[in-house]
Amino acid sequence: MQSPLETSRIVLQDACRRADQYLDEIGMRRVAPSPESRSKLSAFDAPMPHEPGDPASTIALLDEVGSPATTATVGGRFFGLVVGGTLPAPLGARALASAWDQIVFNDVTSPVGTKLEKVASKWVLDILGLPETSSVGFVTGATMANFTCLAAARNTLLERQGWDVGKMGLWGAPPVRIVASRQVHVTVLKALRLLGFGTDRIEWVDCDTQGRLIAEQLPDCDDKTLILTQAGNVNSGACDPVADIVAKANGAWVHVDGAFGLWAAASPRLKSQLLGYEAADSWTTDGHKWLNTPYDCGIAICRHPTAIHNAMATQASYLEIGGDVAPKDMVPEFSRGARGVEVWAALHSLGKAGVADLIDRSCALARRFAAGLQDCGFEILNDVVLNQVVATLPDAEELSTDIARLVQESGEAWFGPTTWNGREAIRISVASWATVEADVDRTLRAIKKAVSDLN
Repeated sequence: MQSPLETSRIVLQDACRRADQYLDEIGMRRVAPSPESRSKLSAFDAPMPHEPGDPASTIALLDEVGSPATTATVGGRFFGLVVGGTLPAPLGARALASAWDQIVFNDVTSPVGTKLEKVASKWVLDILGLPETSSVGFVTGATMANFTCLAAARNTLLERQGWDVGKMGLWGAPPVRIVASRQVHVTVLKALRLLGFGTDRIEWVDCDTQGRLIAEQLPDCDDKTLILTQAGNVNSGACDPVADIVAKANGAWVHVDGAFGLWAAASPRLKSQLLGYEAADSWTTDGHKWLNTPYDCGIAICRHPTAIHNAMATQASYLEIGGDVAPKDMVPEFSRGARGVEVWAALHSLGKAGVADLIDRSCALARRFAAGLQDCGFEILNDVVLNQVVATLPDAEELSTDIARLVQESGEAWFGPTTWNGREAIRISVASWATVEADVDRTLRAIKKAVSDLN
């Protein structure tokens, strides 16, 4: 009798064949899908079938209608959202891990998933130069990574005031001071709201022209204070002076949001920009940004593992099995996939030298972008210290949104508009391993054409 899984094998082979064709054609595809491809998505607007159908026909519909309507983020000309593509090894790891379909909440439900998370955690701490005793949790992205770390911070700061959040909740709790850069990312603010903190209570600290928190303007802090910093401003790429901030913290919990910028620590050439970052209490970063793992993958790192565990652990007698601390007790999600497998695959395939090269190449390509934009008459508004370029036409800033729109509509590349220090601009983020000089030059030609069409 045929195994029920034989159908799975056949469908997987077909899906892999289609995925292979998709990748083979990605360089010839538009980066943003055409209006025609978008309109054909209406084929999905059908009633749910009443009877079972052929799984192969489901995959065929998904590919034939869905693939043309994708944004080509895996190619070399996507420069939006500081998002990379997907490296070969993590892509293969995702396919294999999907076939495994592991439940990675402890080492009994998934010995291999748990083991690879442990190994990947050690490697992440090593390559980022963070304390080897820190906890590492794999979550969906920077929002939940910030949530995880800030939950530990909240509970710890209230515990110092004799308040047990787990037992007493937040109603009537003593105040926690929050000090933050005016350039703090919106995902940090979202995490604060989810944790019950109102943003009106934040004590804001001004930034310099590159978006770095001015440490000299920090208010007096104490061990009941949370200080929010960042490594990699989402516009300029600049990093806060964490060493100076920690020196003035006076026992405060210092958190570093390093969604993409923390990976600069993997580059011997760039690590100095993060001076003192390792002295903070917690850090967040993304795998799906500069490490180029598949979407989605965030990483929550904390110097105080017990604080994370106290904030995140689930209590159920039937779960008290296995040897070490279960991964599900260090992050918000109980049901969780094998994101650690993909991070392990990326680091294993690249090695330290490969990660450093990925970071350095991206920054070199960003500098090439900046030089090319200047040749086209743009003013570069940021110091291009990492992989971010913010540029505007000095006498036509109002065209920035239209330039981004026209380039997207052309299918040649994808980047977006931004507002930086009160000026309208375009923002280009180079984060994909697949980007090469030819992609930069092709995008510059598309920008030049867009400017010409608007004049």
